[in-house]
This record gives sequence, C-alpha cells and structure tokens, in this order.
Amino acid sequence: METYNLAEMYDAPPMAWEEVTARLDRGFNQGPGSQEGEPGRYTTWVSTINADGGPHMNAVGAVWFDGSFYLVTGPGTRRGRNLARDPRCALSLSVREFDLVVEGRVTRVLGDELGRVAGHYHDNEGWPAEVDGSGEAVTAPFNAQSAGPAPWHVHRIELTSAHAVATVEPYGATRWRF
Repeated sequence: METYNLAEMYDAPPMAWEEVTARLDRGFNQGPGSQEGEPGRYTTWVSTINADGGPHMNAVGAVWFDGSFYLVTGPGTRRGRNLARDPRCALSLSVREFDLVVEGRVTRVLGDELGRVAGHYHDNEGWPAEVDGSGEAVTAPFNAQSAGPAPWHVHRIELTSAHAVATVEPYGATRWRF
C-alpha cells in the first residue's frame, strides 16, 4: 500500500489506514435518528458507470464487514446492470471523524462468503437477509425501495484506492493506493 499525505502543505500528519478501518469496524448506523453523523444518519453513495460511459450515482445500504465494503442490489436495477457490465465503482461515506471515498472493482459474492455476509446483515445490521434457494443471492421480507425485487446480488468491493479527509483534529487528508 502506498500512502500520500494530501495535507502536507498544512503540516498535517498523514492519516493511518489502520485508524480508518478501525473506525469502520465500529460500525455506522445508516438508519434515521442515529446519534452520530449528520443529518442524524450515515449514508453511503455508490457510483457506477453507465453503458455510455457516464456516471450513475445513488444511495446504497453498504456495510463494512471483515475488512471489505459490501453492497446489495437487484440484478435488474441500473446499478446492478452497470456492475455486471463494468465492475468499476466508487463508494463514499461520511462519519464524524472523516469523509471517505473508496474506488475499486466489485466481485459477486457467492458460496460460503454469501452466507457469512447474509449472517452479518441479519445479526448486526437488523436486516433479516438469508441466502435464497439458488445459493447465489439473498432475499428478505423487505429491502430498500431502490434495490428492485428480490432476489438481490451481493457485491464485495476490492479496493484499488481510497482517500479520506479528517473532520476532527488534527485534521488532514490522505490517499492510499492498494
């Protein structure tokens, strides 16, 4: 991993990726009314690439689990079609301590990993996801309205780069290439 201090001209120290991931490991509540974050919740945004090369961005219920970001989408949604055609994407998230943007490529989650991720959603995120009969997607009694109808595909983002801007002292901005 390469680290670049983007705030060196302000004498700010580089941020440590390990501190960023430790904060993500503590979780971020994406539901309304959470006590941290503004405007009372955290939202993750994902950007994918349309067939014409233009960007497509929308809010998504992503989670940080086992050292990776995971997102769920219906295969028939624009986001799902874009990721099936071109796996490149970017995801952004603001928490109290920093604003974070990650870039990478998604990989469909299948098999045992799909079961572990569904279990994480069920046990830790309050979403009763379970692996469907095909073993290749998840289903639940409900999902975000923008996810399309069940079953939903789960994708893991394999990071190629990230950058963060600290929003608390000692502040700073750092970019990482993986």
